[in-house]
Amino acid sequence: MRHAWRSGNHFTLLPDAKHYLPAIVSAIETANESVLFEQYLFASGRLADRINEALIQAADRGVHVQVLLDRYGAKGLKHHDRARLMRAGVSLRLFNPLFMGRLSTNLTRDHRKLVLVDRRVAFTGGFCITDDFLEHWFDLAVRSEGPVVSVWQGLFAQLWASSLTQGDDERLLPQGMLSDRNVEPREQGMMGRVVWQRGHRYQAVRLSLQARIAKAARRAWVYTPYFVPTPSLCRHLMAAAQRGVDVRLLVAGRHHDHPSVHYAGRHYYGRLLRAGVRIYEYQPSFTHAKFCLVDDWCTIGSCNFDHWSLRWNLEANLEVEDTRFVTELATLYSEHIATSNAISSQEWSRRPWWQWGREHTLGKVNAWLTLLR
Repeated sequence: MRHAWRSGNHFTLLPDAKHYLPAIVSAIETANESVLFEQYLFASGRLADRINEALIQAADRGVHVQVLLDRYGAKGLKHHDRARLMRAGVSLRLFNPLFMGRLSTNLTRDHRKLVLVDRRVAFTGGFCITDDFLEHWFDLAVRSEGPVVSVWQGLFAQLWASSLTQGDDERLLPQGMLSDRNVEPREQGMMGRVVWQRGHRYQAVRLSLQARIAKAARRAWVYTPYFVPTPSLCRHLMAAAQRGVDVRLLVAGRHHDHPSVHYAGRHYYGRLLRAGVRIYEYQPSFTHAKFCLVDDWCTIGSCNFDHWSLRWNLEANLEVEDTRFVTELATLYSEHIATSNAISSQEWSRRPWWQWGREHTLGKVNAWLTLLR
């Protein structure tokens, strides 16, 4: 679903854990009213210890703390870490507990990433809470202030109260903390809105992106670790390139955490290259970031452009229409292209037969999954 555009916001780009982690921890450490924390992948380790300690200290100060974790994604969070949070007064709930004989429902996961502090500031992006993000993986977050914060808070409250969440602690954010009195618009602020989706029935993130690409005048730049797209997204990218738009695809390269997904995505390279799409594979490390730029508009958040995200997951992105912010994001994109391997049509046509066979097979599996949708 798409929420209305809201002006008067301020958005800060926080690339890499060295920037977003201190900002998130600092916001939690200085909270004086409430902390709402929603995450997909949360595993015990150094990063989890740092986040948990900040949450526990906030609860000890009397701050209202709610933590919403995906049941499958949080399987790596040890029992003693969960117990510490709850003993400190943190209200903990799990999204969609797994049950036998309920396969389709079990596949629905909460892939959103959100931190809300004092109704004043929100963080979202692709980041997860595992030690891989401390040293080995690149990701980013956006810090939001302004009217969009109340939209994020509403999404959190809605999911917390849904039938798909389960926990011993039923406490909700007090009604007095549900107002948006602390998110007055800023003068000369930025335009932004929240877009969220849930599985194949509600695909607002993808549909909004495709609508923008269809009207692109200058550029359409896609950055995603898992590029296993729908046929319609491919068609939009190719059509934009064929009418002269600068279309680029930047994906994870040799350090990919899921090689099978990497090869399935490569199945689409040939037709994209022939249409004029430029393709780059990031080399320094695994990149988990996901955002798209179309002219002076961007979408950034949790959504991957793969069939798992598009068919099953709960996802949420921030859309921004602001030249200053999009220029900063475009600069980051260009910096990552400079350390990426450009895929040329000539190089692609000369790749080994075994590589072609792997891509072809995994691509056909993906096409079969598409038919199931």
